[in-house]
Amino acid sequence: MLVLGIETSCDETGVALYDGAHGLLAHALHSQVRLHAQYGGVVPELASRDHVRKTLPLLREIFQQAGVTPGDVQGVAYTRGPGLIGALLVGAAIGRSLAWAWQVPSLGVHHMEGHLLAPMLEAEPPEFPFVALLVSGGHSLLVQVAGIGRYQILGESIDDAAGEAFDKTAKLLGLPYPGGPALAKLAEQGTPGRFKFPRPMTDRPGCDFSFSGLKTAAINTWRKLEPTPENRADVAQAFEEAVVETMVIKCRRALQHTGLKRLVVAGGVGANRRLRERLRELAEERGGRVYYPRLEFCTDNGAMIAYAGWRRLAAGQAEDAAIDVLPRWSLDGLPALNPVAISQ
Repeated sequence: MLVLGIETSCDETGVALYDGAHGLLAHALHSQVRLHAQYGGVVPELASRDHVRKTLPLLREIFQQAGVTPGDVQGVAYTRGPGLIGALLVGAAIGRSLAWAWQVPSLGVHHMEGHLLAPMLEAEPPEFPFVALLVSGGHSLLVQVAGIGRYQILGESIDDAAGEAFDKTAKLLGLPYPGGPALAKLAEQGTPGRFKFPRPMTDRPGCDFSFSGLKTAAINTWRKLEPTPENRADVAQAFEEAVVETMVIKCRRALQHTGLKRLVVAGGVGANRRLRERLRELAEERGGRVYYPRLEFCTDNGAMIAYAGWRRLAAGQAEDAAIDVLPRWSLDGLPALNPVAISQ
C-alpha cells in the first residue's frame, strides 16, 4: 500500500511517500526558521500561510523523486493534531481534498504517534514493547508502548516542555532563534560544575517533568552576572546538564517501573548530543539498548506521518471526508491495532 503523508502541525512543512513493500520512497521538508527568526518564535498566521505556499510544490517534488504518479497512491495520511490549529487545517484540507479527488481512504495521524514510530523507519527498528521518551518543543512524555495504539503515559510535563524550556532560556540569554540548538552548541564551551541548577521533581516519586522552575533558576543566575561570553556559556552548560540529568533520572525510573530494557527517544530534543550519550550509558548499564530515528527525522517531518498513517490505513482504519483537527489530543486515547492486522 502506497501512502502519502503530510505534516503541517507547526513551522515545518513535510511530505513523504511510504510503500508497505518497498519502504520510504521519497520525502521533502521545508523549514520556516528564517521566516520566524525575526520575531524570535513561531507566528501562527505566518506559519499557516507558508504551509499553503509550500505543500503542493513539495508534493510535486516527491512524486518526481519516487517516480510514481498520484494514481499510484492508495491512501493519504496527514497530521490531525496536536499543533497549531491554522497550520493543522492546511494539511487536513489538502490531505482530505486529495484523497477525495483520488478516491482513496484518508486518515488523520497523531503527531506524537508519528514521532514515537519514527525509529521504525531505520534499518534496525525496535521491537515492541519498549519505553518511549518523546521530547520536543511542545511535548515531553514518557510512554510505555506495548504496540501501536497500546500506550500508557508514565509521565508528562506539568508546565514547559523540555524543548520549550530550551528555547525560552536561550532567548533570555540573547541567543538567536531557534534557541534550543543554539544553547546546546554554546553549552559545549561552558565550564562543567561552575553552576548547579535544580533537577526538578527528582526528589519525589513518579515520572512527570517540570522545567519552568529550572528555567527561572538559570535566568536569575544569568541576571546577576556580567554578560560575558564565558558566563553565558557556563549558564548554558549548567542548564543543559540539569535538563539532561533530569530526563535520564526519569527514564531510569520508567525502565525500572516497567521492567523493560528497550528505550526509544524521538522528537527534536532527541537530537541533543549530551542526552544521547547519557541515555546510551543508561541503556548499557541496564543491559538494554536505546533507539533513535535518524537526525533528520528527529524534528517534524512527513516520513513519520506517512509511516504511522500506513500502519493504520493498511490495517483498515479510515475516516470520512470531514475536515477535522485536534489542537489538543491525548496520545493514550488512540485505538489499538491488532498486531497481525496489516497488509503491504
